[in-house]
Amino acid sequence: MKKRMESALLAFFLVFALVSCGTEQNPVSVGDNSSVTGAAADTGKYQEKESKEEDDFRIGIVTGSFSQSEDDRRGAEAFQKKYGEDKVTLAIYPDNFTEELETTIQTIVNLAEDPKMKAIIVNQAVDGTMEAFRQIKEKRPDIICIAGEAYEDFSEISKVADLVVSSDFVSRGYLMIRTAHELGCDTFVHISFSRHLEYETIARQVAIMKAACKEFGMKFKMENAPDPTTDVGVPGAQSYILKHVPKWIKKYGKKSAYFCTNDAHTEPLIKMLLKHGGYFVEADLPSPLMGYPGALDLDLAKETGDFEKILQKVEAAVVKKGGSGRFGTWAYSYGYTVSAGLAEHARNVILGQSALADIKDLSKAYGVFSPGAEWNGSNYTDAGTGDKSDNTILIYQDTYIMGEPGYYVGATKVDVPEKYFTIE
Repeated sequence: MKKRMESALLAFFLVFALVSCGTEQNPVSVGDNSSVTGAAADTGKYQEKESKEEDDFRIGIVTGSFSQSEDDRRGAEAFQKKYGEDKVTLAIYPDNFTEELETTIQTIVNLAEDPKMKAIIVNQAVDGTMEAFRQIKEKRPDIICIAGEAYEDFSEISKVADLVVSSDFVSRGYLMIRTAHELGCDTFVHISFSRHLEYETIARQVAIMKAACKEFGMKFKMENAPDPTTDVGVPGAQSYILKHVPKWIKKYGKKSAYFCTNDAHTEPLIKMLLKHGGYFVEADLPSPLMGYPGALDLDLAKETGDFEKILQKVEAAVVKKGGSGRFGTWAYSYGYTVSAGLAEHARNVILGQSALADIKDLSKAYGVFSPGAEWNGSNYTDAGTGDKSDNTILIYQDTYIMGEPGYYVGATKVDVPEKYFTIE
C-alpha cells in the first residue's frame, strides 16, 4: 500500500538514531544512543511531570491487513505481546481503504471511545487518517495522535497529528539511483499507478529519481500496474506483474533496476527478476521479509524474531537463484519497527520520560526493537518554501546488497546534494 508502501514476521531489534538539522544528515551507528546529538526543534520539551509508576492507560495501533502490510501488523502484535492486551488495542483498516473511506475513519476514531486510550498510532497512515485525527482531537485532545508513513500531504496532516514519521523519500530517491548506478545499471524502471502518483511524496520522489538518473547518465522509465485496492484486488495486481516483468526485461535489458511503490507488487516483481534478470535495490518499505520469502518459497518459522538469521537465509536463497549482487534490502523491517517503535515512543511520552518531537528520544524507542544497522534522517523540508517541519521526521536505513559476500553500500554516509531537497 502507501504512497510508497505496503506489506514480516516477528520481533526484531533495531537501534536507530537520527539527527535533525534541516537537509544536513548525520548517520548514527546502532548501539550507542549516547552518541546521538540533535533534536527536532524545541517543540518537544520534556513534560514537567515525574514518570508514573503505574501505566493505567491504553495505546491503540491501527495497521493494514496481513495481505497488504504484514510487517506493520507483526510490529503491532509484538508491542501488544510486550505490554499485554489490556494495555494495547489493535485495529485493522480495510484493504480497499480508498473505497471504504468512512470505514477507515471510523476504525481509527473508535479507539478514542475507550476512556483509558492515551495514544493512537496509524501505520501506514492511509487516506482518512487526517480526518480521523481531526475528529479525535475535537473530542479527546488528550490523545496523542501519531501517523507512520502518512499518505496525505505532510503540510496538512501535521496540523492535526502530533507527530508524523515517514521513510525518507527525498534522500532515498537519490540514493537508490546512485546505488543502481554503482551496481552497473543503465536504466531505472519505476512501477506504480495513478493513485500513488498523486501523493506528494511519491511525485517528488519520481522527480528526484529523474534528476538523479540524469546526473548519473541513466535512463528513467515508468510503467503502470494495477492498483490492488481496486476491483482487480491483490491477486489481479500480482498477476499483472508476473506477466509483464519478462516483457520489461526484454524491453529495457538485464542491466535495468526496478522499483515499485506498492507492497503487493513486490513479491511477484522479485520472483520474476530472479528468473529473468534485472536488479532490485530495495523495496518501498524495505525488509528481508518484504517480498523475499514468498518469491523464494522460504519457510522462516524457525527464524521468527531473529532478523540476522532471516537475512542469512534469504541471502543464501537469493545467491542460489543466481541473484548475487543484484538484490538489496534493509537488514531490519521498516514497517515492523514503525508500528512497535512509535508505540513505544508514545508510551514513553505519556509517562513523561520522552519528548514527542525529539529525534533522540524517538531513537531510544526504536532501539527497544532493534540492533545493529545504521540510520540517517532529518526533518521534512517543504520543497516550495524551504521550511522545515518541527513534527515531521524522515528516516532511512543503510542498504544491504545480498551476495557472496553481501555488503552494506554505505548510503547513510553519502551527502545527498542540497538541490535534491527542494526538487518538486
